[in-house]
Amino acid sequence: MEGRGAERWVEFGRELRSWRRRAGLTQGQLGLRVGYHHSVISKVEGGLREPPMGLPARLDELLRTGGALTALAGPTTGRRGAHLAASDPTLFAVLPGADTADRVTPPGVPGWPLRLPDRGFSCPLHGDDGCPVPPAGDVLAALARLDRRDPATLPTEPVPDLVHGLTALLPGYTRATVESVSTEVVGAIEHVLHLLVRWAEVVDTAGRSPHSLLRLAAHYAQLAGRLRMQRGQSAVGMAWVGHGLRWAGVCADRVAQAMLFTDYCTLTRLDRDGASSLAYARALGAVDPNRGWMSTLSHLYQARAYAVDGGVAECRRQVGLARRGLSRLDERDRTEVPWLTGDEGEVRVESSVGGALRDLAAHTGDRPTARRAVHATQRSLAHLPARMRPTYLLLTLRLADSYACAGMPDAAVEVATPVAQEALRTGRTTIVHELRGLHTRLCAGWGDLPEVRELTERLRVAHR
Repeated sequence: MEGRGAERWVEFGRELRSWRRRAGLTQGQLGLRVGYHHSVISKVEGGLREPPMGLPARLDELLRTGGALTALAGPTTGRRGAHLAASDPTLFAVLPGADTADRVTPPGVPGWPLRLPDRGFSCPLHGDDGCPVPPAGDVLAALARLDRRDPATLPTEPVPDLVHGLTALLPGYTRATVESVSTEVVGAIEHVLHLLVRWAEVVDTAGRSPHSLLRLAAHYAQLAGRLRMQRGQSAVGMAWVGHGLRWAGVCADRVAQAMLFTDYCTLTRLDRDGASSLAYARALGAVDPNRGWMSTLSHLYQARAYAVDGGVAECRRQVGLARRGLSRLDERDRTEVPWLTGDEGEVRVESSVGGALRDLAAHTGDRPTARRAVHATQRSLAHLPARMRPTYLLLTLRLADSYACAGMPDAAVEVATPVAQEALRTGRTTIVHELRGLHTRLCAGWGDLPEVRELTERLRVAHR
C-alpha cells in the first residue's frame, strides 16, 4: 500500500479500533463474530492491510456505526477472477442433501480438543503444528452468524479460528456416528459441508486458495457418504464420496483419498460387485504405498472383495498380509490413524477378517473357513468398547451367521435372538445386510426347526 491508499487504511484502522473498544470487544472476540482470525483484525486496525471485501459492511452492522466504516473504505474494486473453478467447474457443482438445517449443532459427545491434531485430524491450514482450538461455544456462535445461503456473509479467505473449530468438530461427529446415527447428526454434517463449499467458492472467486476448506470438506464428505450409506441411500452416499475424492485430489490430501476409497469398497461390496470393490481396494493401496496403514486397509478390503466371488486362495493371502501389516505400523501410521492401533485396531482388522471369511464360507460351503470366521469375529467382539452399540449389533449378527455357515444352528439362534429386534430397529444398511444373510442361511438349512422358525419369523421384515 502506498500514498493515499495507505493513509486511508491507517485512518480506517484507527476508526475500527475506536468502535471496537466502545463495544467492549477484544480483537479475538470481534474476529470470531465476523469470521476472521484476530491477526487479520490486528493488521487492519494497524493500517497494515486493507479490509477484505465485504468486511466493512459487516463491521458496521455488528458495531452499529451507521455506515461509517463502509464510507471510509470507499468503493470496492470487485472480485478477482477465480482460478480453481475456471480449471474445474465441477469443484463447486450442485451438492447432495437439501441443507435444511438451521445451524451447526454439536455432535453431542463428551470431549473438545484444546489443540490440533486430534484423533488423527490435522489442521488443514498448518498440518501438525499444534494449532490452538477456540472454545466450542465461540466456534458454534461464530458459525451461526455465517449464512451459507448468502455468499456476501462469508469471509473471502480461510479464517484460522473457524477452520480450527470446524476441524475440531470432526472427531466428535465421527464418534457420534459410530455410537448412534440420528437425523440431526446427519443434517448437521451436511449443513457444514454446504457451508464449507460455498465458503471455498467465495475464497476462490476472491483469488485466494480454497485448498484448506476443500481439504476439510473432503473429510466431511467421507463422513456424510458413510452416513447416507448406513441409511440405505447409496446414490447420495456415492455422490458425497465422489465430491470428496475430487476435493481431496485437488488438495493432494492422501489421507482423505484413502479413506474415501474405503467407502467405495463398502458400497460396491454391499451391491455384490466384487470386481469393482477389488478395483477400489487396489486404488486405496496405490494412494501411497509407503504408508503402512493404507496397505493394511487395502489388503483387508481386497480380502473382502475376493470373498464375494469365492476367491479362496487370494482371500486368505490378503488376510495374512493385512494381519502382518497391522503389526508393522510405524509412528506416522499411529498418528494419522490412531483408530487402527490398540484395541480399536484389533476390532477393525478382526471384524473385517471375520466378514471376509464368513462371505467366503457362505459362497463355498466350507465349514472350517466358517469356524475361522467365528474365531475372528469373537476376537473383534472381545476388544469392542461398550459405547459402540451399533457395531456390537452388527458383529453379533455376523457371529451368528458364521455359526450358521459352520453348521451350528443352535449357536446361531442363541447368539442372534437377544439382539434381533434391536438390530431391526436401527435400520442401518450394514446391519440389515447381516440380518438378511443370517435369515437366508438359517431358512435354507434348518427352516423346519422350531427355534429357527421362531427367529426367522422375527427376521422376515429384514429379508423383504
